[in-house]
Amino acid sequence: MAELLETVTSVVTLLCPDLEENTQTLQRKIELLKSRKVDVQADLQNAGKKRKREVEDWLINVENNITEFETLEQEIQCSRFYSRQKLAERVERMTKEVMELDKQSDFPGGLFLEVDESIGQLMLTPPHNGQAFLQNFNDIWVSLMDDNILSIGIYGMGGVGKTTLVMHAHDNLFNEPKFSGHVYWITVSQEFSIHKLQSDIAQALKLDFSCGSDEKKRAAQLFQTFQKRGSFVLILDDVWKQIDAEKIGIPPRKDGCKLVITSRSIEVCHRMGCQRIIKVNTLSEQEAWELFLKKLVRVELHPQVEEICKKMVKRCGGLPLALVTLAGSMRGVTDIREWRDASEELKESCMGRADMENEVLPILLYSYDRLRDPKLQRCFLYCSLYPEDYPIRREELIKNFISEELMDRRLSWRAENDQGHAILNQLERACLLERVSDRMVKMHDLIRDMALGITKHNRRYMVKAGLQLREIPDVQEWTEDLDKISLMMNSIKEISIGMSPNCPRLSTLILSENPLKSIPDCFFTQMHGVRTLNLSGTSIQYLPHSISDLENLRTLLLRYCSSLKSVPTLEKLRLLTRLDLSYTKIEELPDGVESLTNLKVLDLVGISLSMIPTGVLRSLSLLQQLRLPSHIGVPIEEVLALKQLEDFCGSVNSVSDLNRLITFLQSMMPPSFYSIFLISKFCGHTLVEQSRCKLVGFDQKSLMDSSLGEGKILLPRDIEELRFSRSGLSGSLADGFQMLNNARYVKKCNVWYEDEIECIIRLSSTEEQQSRGVPFQCLEELSLYELPNFIGLFMWEGKAAVAPLLPRIFTQLTDLRIFGCNKMKKLIPWSLLQTLPNLQKLGVISCKEIEEIIGDEDDDGSSVINSSAEVIMPRLKKLRLLHLPELKSICKGMMVCDSIENIIIMSCTNLKKVAPLDGQPSPPPSLKEIKVYADEKEWWDSLEWEHPNANNFLQPFVKFS
Repeated sequence: MAELLETVTSVVTLLCPDLEENTQTLQRKIELLKSRKVDVQADLQNAGKKRKREVEDWLINVENNITEFETLEQEIQCSRFYSRQKLAERVERMTKEVMELDKQSDFPGGLFLEVDESIGQLMLTPPHNGQAFLQNFNDIWVSLMDDNILSIGIYGMGGVGKTTLVMHAHDNLFNEPKFSGHVYWITVSQEFSIHKLQSDIAQALKLDFSCGSDEKKRAAQLFQTFQKRGSFVLILDDVWKQIDAEKIGIPPRKDGCKLVITSRSIEVCHRMGCQRIIKVNTLSEQEAWELFLKKLVRVELHPQVEEICKKMVKRCGGLPLALVTLAGSMRGVTDIREWRDASEELKESCMGRADMENEVLPILLYSYDRLRDPKLQRCFLYCSLYPEDYPIRREELIKNFISEELMDRRLSWRAENDQGHAILNQLERACLLERVSDRMVKMHDLIRDMALGITKHNRRYMVKAGLQLREIPDVQEWTEDLDKISLMMNSIKEISIGMSPNCPRLSTLILSENPLKSIPDCFFTQMHGVRTLNLSGTSIQYLPHSISDLENLRTLLLRYCSSLKSVPTLEKLRLLTRLDLSYTKIEELPDGVESLTNLKVLDLVGISLSMIPTGVLRSLSLLQQLRLPSHIGVPIEEVLALKQLEDFCGSVNSVSDLNRLITFLQSMMPPSFYSIFLISKFCGHTLVEQSRCKLVGFDQKSLMDSSLGEGKILLPRDIEELRFSRSGLSGSLADGFQMLNNARYVKKCNVWYEDEIECIIRLSSTEEQQSRGVPFQCLEELSLYELPNFIGLFMWEGKAAVAPLLPRIFTQLTDLRIFGCNKMKKLIPWSLLQTLPNLQKLGVISCKEIEEIIGDEDDDGSSVINSSAEVIMPRLKKLRLLHLPELKSICKGMMVCDSIENIIIMSCTNLKKVAPLDGQPSPPPSLKEIKVYADEKEWWDSLEWEHPNANNFLQPFVKFS
């Protein structure tokens, strides 16, 4: 029998003599294909653009062939005589496929989509009414649609509404198919440079320059990129002087391409060669009156006040910005005498002005003068030190107001902080600042121009912020009368050796956010009056020794100087009140820190200090804010000696120290802010930086390490945030950390990387639950991250009768985020949904096993919901479901969710119905957007809907990305 098998094998080998050789040939081709795949992936990653579908398909086919070849190799090595013929056929087929894939890898049409790769962004301007506005908009639109008009100039005086008008045209262009979404908005600063304008256009085009800083080569690359776009509209807003389009790289007179500029000068429009020039006129008296009343926020006016108002509106000459500014400054005024006085002042400030441009500035100046209070005026002018149209953090501004001593002095840091917010609010109400968000403000460019105009004659400023300067201004510009200099956010790498400006009156120097590597020692020798020096975010490696002689210095900011390893002695800087060394590479405290007896703010977060010498903190008895590196244990006795401390951030490694520190901070008046972490080891731990918070965190097995000490952990009465990260929690959070019952005012809770935790609250009998108390009555945000054994918010024990307690749990929760909880099958059973009446945001991401968001049965298996039951989530606005491969249902009942605004569902392809959108004859009234992966369109089209027309009426809201 063996002889027969050997004979047959020999025969088959003769039939397939080249199998091994062909396999080796195929292997070499596979290796070449692998190399080509790596090259293609590198090109895709470096470009950061949207790849073509054919490229995606090619990568998938390559990967499939590589995998199939690995299997084929193993089969050949283990093959028997009866399979060699089939294997030889597979090798031949695969060789042909690999050769074809190699041919396809050239991609003659390119790797990326040209149409969608740089679509602009909507400006989302508020709706405007009025005959003048509609007429101007119609003139602009007709010109944009006229193929014979390639350049359009829109001019008018500052504040007349040119930008607002063009923003509306910009947004409407996205619905115009002839431009395929290629609409780009660039704001041109008053002191623009070719280099900066090229950079701004490249950013709008999502283009990375490959030619460095050579302006001619950059222009050529921009030109080529525009040529590939086909039809496009480029809008240059706020152009102050002629721009040579060819030097920038803008194609001249190319069919299908439109250039739109706005300017305050018709001369600029002519010099730019605009084929159509449109003047934006001021508002009619009626439209001006309506706008003024709208911004004044007054329903009824006393007849005498109304008469005065109409005179004031007339003096504004129909200028929208002036009307808005004036109305803001008079908002809330009720005394008729104050109205008469305001009218007289405004009348005098506009008297004798020949043209409208000259009348605008006095109106804007009037709002500034009307601030009356010098501290309001000082703070307003300080805001002009930031770049044009730049969102400024309120917190940063207030810190600077305090350190620059622009406000009235207060006994406590908290009182000064409150004063800062009050000032910013007043400036916003006067329309001298605009609110970007709850944490950000900015200056309108015309208001900033007015502020800088003031500083040219009083409190001399030199402001060249955000202009992409590559060299520091010439020494001749550093005049003796300068008070403040801002060169922030430029590209200055060095200061010339020997440069020593003579600026004896200079109080503030801001060089932050520059790639500055060094400063010559002589630079500060003639600046002995400097009180604030900001070098934050620079690449400086060492500081000149001349800093040690700036004896008037109050503020030294070196935050995020990530290359800085040492600071010269600070012994002479005894007036210093604020020192920020955070996120530098400093390993030792500078010499002389103990001499800074006036220091109120010391920030050392994120640096690699080996220790804080004994006695240093005790000597800084006026400290109000202290932020220590996380790897250094708090020198508890010295911190307890700081009787004026109001804001503290640091770590302790014993329960005793934690309790002593909390007791100390709770005794302070006014109440303190704090970020305190109990950790087992001072290593590998990074504090997440926050300010003005009341947070206690437990890290590094701190809840299971007996070496930290026994005893009950004391939590502050006013604690607002709890954080657990690898602390050793197990079972339920409420049981594992029983102090929660004493922390009923906690608003935010984060639970991260806890391997043993299973749920937040364990539900048992009513009596037992009553004895435990009810935590989280005030909780607003809950974040759960990477909890491998987490099974859900609640865990039942037996048949728990806990209905009386449920309305009190999570009643204030608005934001719930869950990530990487891979054991969880369902988030919450339907019977407990009543515990989340105020939920507004729900995000479930990368939970591999979850099948239901709202479960249709309890843990004991009893059914509690059917398909006709109504599930109400009255306040849910945002729903994010990402990367949930097993998710089959959001909710099996009829979900009522009229509040829903945004839904994001991606990589949830087992989901058959989108409950918040299903069962209704029309979209939810608040719905704004539905986001789905671009390559999951087929899944979206396959969804099941109760209403036959649902897919059609939802389609306008769907965005594939």
